[in-house]
Amino acid sequence: MLRPGPFDEQVPSPSAFAGPQLWAVDVMDCRAAAWRAAPGVLDGQEQARLARFRQAADRDRYVCAHVALRLLLGAYLRVAPADVELVRKPCPGCGGPHGRPAVPGDPVHFSLSHSGQFALLAFARTPVGADVERVVTARAAVDSVLGTLHPEEIRELHALPEDARGAAFTRLWARKEAYLKALGTGLSRGLATDHIGSAARHPAGWWLADVVVPDAGYAAAVALHTGAEAGHAAPRSW
Repeated sequence: MLRPGPFDEQVPSPSAFAGPQLWAVDVMDCRAAAWRAAPGVLDGQEQARLARFRQAADRDRYVCAHVALRLLLGAYLRVAPADVELVRKPCPGCGGPHGRPAVPGDPVHFSLSHSGQFALLAFARTPVGADVERVVTARAAVDSVLGTLHPEEIRELHALPEDARGAAFTRLWARKEAYLKALGTGLSRGLATDHIGSAARHPAGWWLADVVVPDAGYAAAVALHTGAEAGHAAPRSW
């Protein structure tokens, strides 16, 4: 969990790790501090987007996640949080300027996700994706998406008892979202393209793992580019 105090004392230099460094942010614990920090940390675009949220809960999630992102990136890069420059990579599909977020030169790669009361942030020396989701409990919600998944994933979920399907679906979704974020394509790649599954499968060149969130009502995952074939061992710092 992200702790109060000097962030540059909590994080290593980007050159000091090979695998992902993960940070969980509890919105309920951090929102007061995040709102105090926001005016001096968030840039104009972030503050404008924050102002467009209509629900207080959405504003709290956004401000906590993005203040934490800038504080941690500033600590990794050894610059002031407000001086962190954020850009977008070209989209792998069309080349447009809406790929995954990055910092110029890629001294550190990062990914951000938030859902409910938690935000999850991942940092690494290679492309990384993170996702956190509230566990889906409604059968209708699972069924509405089920048919769009990879055929093997559909078979996997249908083979489970109905009362176990929601948790397995959420775990699968978090793993798939993390992978697609790391690729930089997001959902435009198509949910049926890759067989990710809710078990320990790793596409060639990638490492995927479930992440423990301090609440049983959530599922989370991280995906890391390894450059190796499937079956590569987990990074040493993971």
